[in-house]
Amino acid sequence: MKLRRLAAPLAALALAASPAAMAQQSKPTPETGLMDVYHWLHSNPELSFKESTSSEIMAAELESLGFSVTTGIGDTWVREKSQRDEGTVREGVGGYGVVGVYENGEGPTVLIRADMDALPVPEQTGLDYASEVTSVTWTGVESPVMHACGHDIHMTSWIGTARELIANKDDWSGTLVMIAQPAEELGLGAKAMIEDGLYEDFPLPDYNLALHVSASAPAGTIAYSSGYALANVDSVDIHVKGVGGHGAYPHTTKDPVVVGSAIVMALQTLVARNVDPQTPAVVTVGKFTAGAKHNIISDSAELLLTVRSYDDATRQLLLDGIKRIAKAQAEAFGAPEPEISVDSDYTPSTYNDPELTAEAMAAISDAIGESNVKEVTAVMGGEDFSQFGRTQEDVPGLIFWLGAIDPETYEKSQNGEVSLPSLHSPFFAPDAEPTLATGVKAMTAAAMAMFDEG
Repeated sequence: MKLRRLAAPLAALALAASPAAMAQQSKPTPETGLMDVYHWLHSNPELSFKESTSSEIMAAELESLGFSVTTGIGDTWVREKSQRDEGTVREGVGGYGVVGVYENGEGPTVLIRADMDALPVPEQTGLDYASEVTSVTWTGVESPVMHACGHDIHMTSWIGTARELIANKDDWSGTLVMIAQPAEELGLGAKAMIEDGLYEDFPLPDYNLALHVSASAPAGTIAYSSGYALANVDSVDIHVKGVGGHGAYPHTTKDPVVVGSAIVMALQTLVARNVDPQTPAVVTVGKFTAGAKHNIISDSAELLLTVRSYDDATRQLLLDGIKRIAKAQAEAFGAPEPEISVDSDYTPSTYNDPELTAEAMAAISDAIGESNVKEVTAVMGGEDFSQFGRTQEDVPGLIFWLGAIDPETYEKSQNGEVSLPSLHSPFFAPDAEPTLATGVKAMTAAAMAMFDEG
């Protein structure tokens, strides 16, 4: 197979205008160069389930390339969930999923996904195209907005990959499905698209592919994990009940702060003493609230937990253990039984199919150099790309890491001279040009390798 070099997309990375000027211009069109697309997307982020303009840009790009395009995938599910959970559907909230299908003869069906949503984070990068957007989340909270998780890089790489694959359509055969997904940051966007008929109404993929920027790898490189790559993510709420009263007379109360504190400490034994030491697991109490005044013992407390695991058996062990410990601690203090709720819309762990991973990484190594491709250990973060492989169709998938840090800065971090901002940090700023160039090369190579499987 002969791959045409990425001359056109890489040339398109050159700026047609300054970043600051580009941020003030109208939204990108299919003729816009990739760096200009990126700067505009970075400057104009949209929150989860509010990605109306981002989805329009993605859909217009696919239409210009000859894809059959459908928009609004997931809208019914999102609106029903918003009405059910929030009692309202706020202005601009919807399911903005985009599906583009390009049929190019006989062969495998390859799905490539990009996520579109930004985060309620105030940008502090100092970039001249930094976001100044303020918006309201789908649950009604007003906040500054920033692409602090690199989804602007994901979208732009996706556009560049679509351009490259269509430019090289004589070199592959099969069906290309490009999807732009909303609300990854909520862990709900993939589920919304699946529930709204992604696998019933469009060609069923043989392979699913995605990438995610890395805040700990240099631009120009790719990192990956074979097998488990990201974790199950569960959210658990514990409503601790007590008997309130005066802080001067604690013997007349059942103090929920004391009960809640005992629960927090006992929960640490779940990982330390219940889980096999060689099995990764995390139980973190992210919020503990109770009371309103120094001398009042409240009648309740709230604990909010995030629970992480890889395999389903460990997940169930942790969730069962949380319930057991919370109830037992309350009983030990003579307090009422707590109310415990586990969010049903959890994010499943992401499993990279080993065979698919090996084939894709071999192709990516050929495209960007073997020394630039590295296997890394799995992480305990979550990604709802996992949902696309957790259906009865059991489609094999792969998500890989795209290095995004300026190489010189990365070297300084390795020497202890600087600290690197993490994903979701207000200071996270990808080294955009080499990151995008590598993203396009890598994803194009991976897709072409999957089409070769036919």
